[in-house]
Amino acid sequence: MGHEGMAAAAVRYLRSAGVPPPDEPAAAAPPTLLRTVCPSERTPLDPAEFRRVMGHFPTGVAVVTAPAAEGESGPAGFACQSFSSLSLQPPLVSFQVARTSATWPRIARSGVFCANVLSSRQGELCRAFAVSGADKFAGVDWDPAAVTGSPRLRGCLAWVDCTIQAVHTGGDHLIVVGRVEDLDAAGGDPLLYFRGSFHLFDR
Repeated sequence: MGHEGMAAAAVRYLRSAGVPPPDEPAAAAPPTLLRTVCPSERTPLDPAEFRRVMGHFPTGVAVVTAPAAEGESGPAGFACQSFSSLSLQPPLVSFQVARTSATWPRIARSGVFCANVLSSRQGELCRAFAVSGADKFAGVDWDPAAVTGSPRLRGCLAWVDCTIQAVHTGGDHLIVVGRVEDLDAAGGDPLLYFRGSFHLFDR
């Protein structure tokens, strides 16, 4: 048997044994099967317990504001503890808002927002913006941001002025992504939210 015959025999043997010969690529591995977890397989989760445990993660507090959209009588705003940076290039930030929020549609219509990061002295201001249905800007000192016109609240640690870039669904909340147009910061200590109440930053 010549070399060609021997090579052919070796190929036949390898194929019969289920092993691909060296000059043939190995067959692709079967794809991993993915499936949806059935409701009966999920561990029951008490919403109150979920809130209690997640409350152990301390966050800063911001007030998200927007100028009056067409047909609106005044600016809009709400207290938010989910504001965070998202991307450096391009500069993006995000916050989450309940889908039942009465303020969010007003912010969405304006297409812009300003995240005002609160200082340790602004606990009462935060409570005012957490109330639904009230005139949240009554007695509040603010000026319009140069780019979007969104209210910048005086006395804040920082402000981040944005245009709304994207909105994603996340369960009973919406995830809002903003592209940063302008920003600045001042000195001071932050207002912290931890286990359901405000706390001061301990140096």
